[in-house]
Amino acid sequence: MQKMSFLDRWLAVWILAAMGLGLALGHFLPGLNHVLDAMTIGGISIPIAVGLLVMMYPVLAKVRYNETQRITGDRKLIVLSLILNWVLGPLFMFVLAWVFLPDLPEYRTGLIIVGLARCIAMVFIWNDMACGDREAAAVLVAINSVFQVVAYGALGWFYLQALPSWLGLETTSAEFSLGAIVTSVLVFLGIPLLAGFLTRTLGEKAKGRDWYETTFLPKIGPWALYGLLFTVVLLFSFQGEAIIAQPLDVARMAVPLLLYFVLMFVVSFFASKLVGLNYAKSTSVAFTASGNNFELAIAVAIGTFGITSGQALAGVVGPLIEVPVLVGLVYVALWLGRRWFPGDPTVPVPQHHASAASDQPNRTTTGVSS
Repeated sequence: MQKMSFLDRWLAVWILAAMGLGLALGHFLPGLNHVLDAMTIGGISIPIAVGLLVMMYPVLAKVRYNETQRITGDRKLIVLSLILNWVLGPLFMFVLAWVFLPDLPEYRTGLIIVGLARCIAMVFIWNDMACGDREAAAVLVAINSVFQVVAYGALGWFYLQALPSWLGLETTSAEFSLGAIVTSVLVFLGIPLLAGFLTRTLGEKAKGRDWYETTFLPKIGPWALYGLLFTVVLLFSFQGEAIIAQPLDVARMAVPLLLYFVLMFVVSFFASKLVGLNYAKSTSVAFTASGNNFELAIAVAIGTFGITSGQALAGVVGPLIEVPVLVGLVYVALWLGRRWFPGDPTVPVPQHHASAASDQPNRTTTGVSS
């Protein structure tokens, strides 16, 4: 703790403070959500996009792209991730939404939309904090982005109309814009991924890997958390008034979301260990499976049902629960790693024990800004 940066050491406090600030802004400045909504191009909120790009760029600049080939050849990792993300995750959220919100169709639909939007953004932050495999996370997120474009609309039809009809439940009619999905993937993954790749490639070519990883990366590292905190403030100010005005509805949505994030993480982490993956890869699989693309979920909910709809509120409540829970799961991953993976060289060690592993800077528990 003594060797961690001030920002890293109190990360949980800063995130809670950012959430509180966002809620306060949304409550005391009720017109703020309309101002933010006005700063939208093609369904993408410009302020939120800026925050996410600032957040993701430093993490993607850390990825060693010339090492991703070892990930694409790992069939166990790829197949397990696909099953967890595109079979178990959406189905589990569907079940939780119907169990906990059978009488609130708007919120129920909103949670199902969240469950269909697999994570392509914030997962890099949580994975890096827990010292997961950066190259594995980059590959899995890229695969998720492709499936998101191809399968999101079909899965939306299946879970909102086909499956409920087969089970004798109420159905929901919704048409998802393919353009919105493609735009979300290109903006929230394509831009920072390209920037990170070019920075790594050109930086190493000009100055060498040692300078790049020991001098350049530490300088840009803190910006990932600055971007995260800025994004959190914006998200919670977006519907802060509605969240504060409807605490019971938010609480009812919070329960299935909490169960979803925690159980998806634990099941994914354990399943990864069971098939023989190491700690770093297991962490990447667990966070990509348990996180969600709230940017896409909110954009789809607003575009389909309107900015003041219950579905849009559910989309905003998603990160309200996801952000603090996944920060907590970072510590769970570090704790489980030392107990479930004894002798695994990818398990992170406290910084004061890491001098012998100085050539592996992403294997010390120093946080994103290290």
